Amino acid sequence: MIDLHTHTFFSDGALLPSELARRARFAGYQALALTDHADASNLLHLLEDVARVASQGAAYHGVDLLLGVELTHVPPALIGRTVETARLNGAQIVLVHGETVVEPVEVGTNLAAIEAGVDVLAHPGLITPEDARLAAEKGVYLEITTRKGHSLTNGHVAVMARRFGVKLVINNDAHASGDLVSRELRRNVALGAGLSEQEYLEAEANARAILAATLGSGRR
Repeated sequence: MIDLHTHTFFSDGALLPSELARRARFAGYQALALTDHADASNLLHLLEDVARVASQGAAYHGVDLLLGVELTHVPPALIGRTVETARLNGAQIVLVHGETVVEPVEVGTNLAAIEAGVDVLAHPGLITPEDARLAAEKGVYLEITTRKGHSLTNGHVAVMARRFGVKLVINNDAHASGDLVSRELRRNVALGAGLSEQEYLEAEANARAILAATLGSGRR
C-alpha cells in the first residue's frame, strides 16, 4: 500500500515523521508522501526540516518516503507560483487542498491547482465537469479519500473521473496512526464510492506509478 497524503506534527498531525513512517511500516505500507499543510508562511522551512527524515527513506524507516506538501487555503491567484516554489525547493510531490464540502475552501482552488499541474488534487469535493476535463488533459490525479468528512463526495469524484478519464489515487489523509487504514478498508471505501474492482486496482497502480516515477527521476 502507498499513501500519498499524510500529515505530521509539523502541521496538524499527531506524530513525528519518523514515528508515522514506523507505524505505517507496521500497518503494511510500502511508501508514504509526507505532505504537511503549507502556505507561504511555512513552506520553505517545512521542506527543509522534513527533508532530513525523508532522505533517510527505506534504509532507515523501512518505507520509501517522498518529500511533499499539501498547499492549503492558498488563494487561487497564488497557487501557481507557490507550486513552483515548492518544486524548486525540493518537493517531490505537491498536493493542493481541494474544495472539500466540509471546509470553506475558496472557489477556484481546484481550477488553479489543476492549471498549476499539481500531482494530486486532494478531496476535490463537487469538482465541476470543466475542471475534471482539464485534470484529465493535464495529468492531474484526483483523490478518493478514506478520511471522514472529505470522503462525503467520493462518489461524485468517481463519477467525474470515469466520465472524463481522470486518473485516481486512494489516500488516507492520515493525521494519526489510526488513519493508516487496512488494505481491506481502502478497497471498501473505493468500492463504496462506486469504483469497480478494476478501477480500484487501477487507482492503486496509479500510486505505484507515481512512486516509481518520482524515485526513478532522482527527485530525492
